[in-house]
Amino acid sequence: MSDAASREPARDPQDLERLLIERQWAGDVEGMLALFEADAVVDSGEGELTRGRKAIRALFEKSFAAGRKFQRGEQRPALVNGDLALTSTKLPDGSITSEVARRQSDGTWLWVIDRYSVT
Repeated sequence: MSDAASREPARDPQDLERLLIERQWAGDVEGMLALFEADAVVDSGEGELTRGRKAIRALFEKSFAAGRKFQRGEQRPALVNGDLALTSTKLPDGSITSEVARRQSDGTWLWVIDRYSVT
């Protein structure tokens, strides 16, 4: 999956979580980054916010180096209001993720905010 043109876009905000996990398990950092807006912010729970794709890439690469893998959980239905969507997943350990996605001009969805755990 190294060619960006061959990557499936998120046509629904519910697609984002599945695509992120599939790409992480495949070792596709660029594919993971393609699910975020250029100026997205991630709260990984490590104390500081990660802003922008360059910093998010470093966060993902650090996760790969540590051998951490995202787990599938029980994805909640997205709450959509116009071009914004709130997505969340209850993970196997009981924690809950929370994300905000925005519809792009081509109708696809990208995350703008990603919080790994709200509990």
